[in-house]
Amino acid sequence: MAEAGTGLKPADWQVTATTIDCDRVNDYVTVMIHGDWTYSCTWCNRYRLAAPGAVKKQSREIKTKVARCQGPDCSLVLTYRDKLIAEQSAVTK
Repeated sequence: MAEAGTGLKPADWQVTATTIDCDRVNDYVTVMIHGDWTYSCTWCNRYRLAAPGAVKKQSREIKTKVARCQGPDCSLVLTYRDKLIAEQSAVTK
């Protein structure tokens, strides 16, 4: 899970998630944003950040997708988090 580092007060909710069609890995991924503004992508956690022993067992197709994955700080994840921050700021004003 990546640290937000936004310096914002926590959100009014604990966690939110959405499914995004990621064109980089050509698959649907679930993006989770926690109330403290930390974030994660379940596809990245499962395949890119997998235990070293699990990488050997990945198919060639998955290994190709892993190479295209931007990792924990993916622009799609950050865009969704920033959208939620903007919405939260609008609500609290």
